[in-house]
Amino acid sequence: MKIAIVKLSALGDIVHAMVVLQFIKKTLPYSQIDWIVEECFASVLDYNPHIDSVLCVDLKALKKDKLRFFTELKKLKKYGNNSYDIVIDLQGLLKSAIVSKILGTNAGFDKNSIREKIASPFYEKTFFVPYTKNVIMRNLDLVSLSLDIEINKDNLQNKEAFLFFTEKDTEKTRPFIKKDQKNIVHILGSSWESKIYPKEKFVEIIESLEGNHLLVWGSSKEKAYASYIEEHTSAKMLPEMHLNELKALISKADLVIGGDSGPTHFAWALNRPSITIFGPTPSSRNVLETKINRVIDCGQKVDPLKLDKKDLCIRNIDPDKIVTLAKELLYEGMDNG
Repeated sequence: MKIAIVKLSALGDIVHAMVVLQFIKKTLPYSQIDWIVEECFASVLDYNPHIDSVLCVDLKALKKDKLRFFTELKKLKKYGNNSYDIVIDLQGLLKSAIVSKILGTNAGFDKNSIREKIASPFYEKTFFVPYTKNVIMRNLDLVSLSLDIEINKDNLQNKEAFLFFTEKDTEKTRPFIKKDQKNIVHILGSSWESKIYPKEKFVEIIESLEGNHLLVWGSSKEKAYASYIEEHTSAKMLPEMHLNELKALISKADLVIGGDSGPTHFAWALNRPSITIFGPTPSSRNVLETKINRVIDCGQKVDPLKLDKKDLCIRNIDPDKIVTLAKELLYEGMDNG
C-alpha cells in the first residue's frame, strides 16, 4: 500500500503527527509511506526508518513570490505520479487540502472537525474527529479511519522514540553534556511572544536548580534572551544548532523546560522528561502528558477555536511551581537514563 501523509508545518505539529508512523508500520508493515512537508522543516523527518521519501514543497515562498506557484504546482504534479492508494491530510488547512487533492485519492477531517471549513470539500473521504480533542489523538484517529485499521492508543505510553540523528550530530553536542550533573535544557523561544516565558523567571528557575543548564536559541532575539540569562546565572548559552543536532542534545537531557514549541515537544518524541509551560494555548490539547512529560499552565480554560495571541498570562506563572515539578522529575525516584 502506498501512503502519502501531508503535514506541511509547523515544527511542533509535525512532531505530534510523526508518532502515527510506527503505528501504521505495526499494522501495515509492507506499506510505503511518503511525507510531504515544507522544506524548512524537512530535517525533523531525517533518518526516520518508517518514511520512504520526504517530499518537500516551498509554499511559504508564495507569500513573497506569487510566480513561484507554477514551480510548486509542477513539483506536486510530479509527486502525484507516485500513484498513492491514499493521501492523508493531517494538517487540515485549505492549502494542505489542495496539496493532498493534487496528489491523489485523499482523506481528511470533515467540516465539523476542521478549523478552515473551506478545506473539507477538497477531500474525497472525510471523517469526524472533534477539533477540541488532543492533537496527537486526532492524528491517530484520522489515520485509523482513513486506512481502516485499528490502532491501540494505549501503546502510546510505550511508544518508540521517533526522532533520529547521526553519530556526527551526537559528537557535536557531546561536549555540552556533563556526566556528573543533571543536564537541564531550556528552550527559550516560541512562535508567539505570548508563549514565551520571561527571561527573568528562567533566571529564578536556574538559580533554584542544581545542574548543568543549557540554553537553546534559534533567532537573534532568542540569542539576546539567552545572553541575558547566561549573564545572570551559571547557565551556558549553546551555539546555534540545526534540528538534527538539537535532537541529539535533547536525547541526552535529564530534563527539558520550555514553552509550547517544537523543540520542547522533541522531549516527548524522544521519551525524555519535560515540563511544557503554557500560556494562551490549551495544554490538554497540545501535549499528551505522561509520568515524565508534564505541563504547567495559567490555570484558565482556553478555547482552541478562539486563541488570543495577546494573552500574556504565561508571565504570571510562578517559577517556584516549575522548580518543584522539576525536582520531582529529576530526583524523586525517576530513572531518566
